[in-house]
Amino acid sequence: MSMSQVLERIREELRASADEKTRQSFQRFFKENVTYYGVRTPVVGKIAKKYWSQINQFSKQEIFRLCEELYRSGFTEEAFVVAFWLPTLMEQLEPGDLAVFKAWIEKYIDNWAKCDGFCNHTVGGLIEKYPETVNELKCWALSGNRWLKRAAAVSLIVPAKKGGFLQEVFEISDILLLDEDDMVQKGYGWLLKEASRKHQREVLEYVLRNRKRMPRTALRYAVELMPKELKAEAMRRD
Repeated sequence: MSMSQVLERIREELRASADEKTRQSFQRFFKENVTYYGVRTPVVGKIAKKYWSQINQFSKQEIFRLCEELYRSGFTEEAFVVAFWLPTLMEQLEPGDLAVFKAWIEKYIDNWAKCDGFCNHTVGGLIEKYPETVNELKCWALSGNRWLKRAAAVSLIVPAKKGGFLQEVFEISDILLLDEDDMVQKGYGWLLKEASRKHQREVLEYVLRNRKRMPRTALRYAVELMPKELKAEAMRRD
């Protein structure tokens, strides 16, 4: 099956799988206007899995071209197909692929779901595989692109949940600390929350040092998993 045939059939199945209830509720999850078919995420996952079996013999570069075509359409569900596919390609990913992923984020990511779906597992998996690449995320955090800044944080969600990259968690949070964009605030607040699973004391100390400056949105996310008394201490502004 050619790449153009794969694209055509994926899109046919997504159109056929849309349901009115999902279509009507989809937009309410986003502040931005989003483009979508109205397909439930588990159904998108089944379609992605079905067509992965058709393309997994393609070269990495061919798969990347196919992924970029899916992104280019703007449809959120087509971006989800990419997010389902690429972690399966992890054995073939190399440090240089991070530049490709950065370009995709800058060009095609335009809502939090596309950002998180791609970054949590694909970018995060690449960082775990090649820990020396983590410094690139600090450069992303300095970007003027809101989704690249959010990506800098949410790409470390899975490693941080396991207890990894604590120093980088704090360094990225430092860069993003005063950002006024709520999507960025929620991103690094979520990162701190996940880091607190294994490093509650260190995250609490970080929050206490910064609580007078940290936006309330980020602060609430960061302490969400902590005991009630620690939350109360962290949320005090005096």
